[in-house]
Amino acid sequence: MIGCYDFCGHYEWTFAWIEKNFGHDVLLAYWKEAIAEDSQIHASQLIKEKGFAGMEEYWGHTLAEEGAAYTSSCGKDSFRIDMHDCPSKGFLLANGLSQHKDYCDHCIGWIGPMMKNAGFVVDHEHNHLGKCWWSFRRVGEARQPSDPKASTSNIEVMPGWAPSSAKIDRFNGATGADQKQA
Repeated sequence: MIGCYDFCGHYEWTFAWIEKNFGHDVLLAYWKEAIAEDSQIHASQLIKEKGFAGMEEYWGHTLAEEGAAYTSSCGKDSFRIDMHDCPSKGFLLANGLSQHKDYCDHCIGWIGPMMKNAGFVVDHEHNHLGKCWWSFRRVGEARQPSDPKASTSNIEVMPGWAPSSAKIDRFNGATGADQKQA
């Protein structure tokens, strides 16, 4: 059996291979179908059933199991995750693995369609250096992402969020990786 961290390198290589051989649209379909609609169907069902409490349950368990350094907050109209140290991207960076041009997009690539299916949209930013934040809200809710200054655990106000080497990718009200803001 392949270990969790070794899996990240294979996963990232697979993304690059699919995109090179079949194109970006096929990669987006892979993230949606193979991950959101297949391997993570349990997460989708939990979130459909329990909403924000289901998100808290799923990511609390999953991120703890992966050894992620993160904070989260669950409110009546949103759920937010601030990833301070992503174990997947951290493994790739620490081991000089860089096959796919944007490994971080795979998360929004499967989480976005899963959330859409459950009746939610995603506000998200990632810096390609193992730091990101996620805010989930119901479809149609006018609420905007939380103010970075609202909490000292928001990654956007912490050192290392936006060094000069970081390229920040943004998604607002998204349901997939194809909705990156310009």
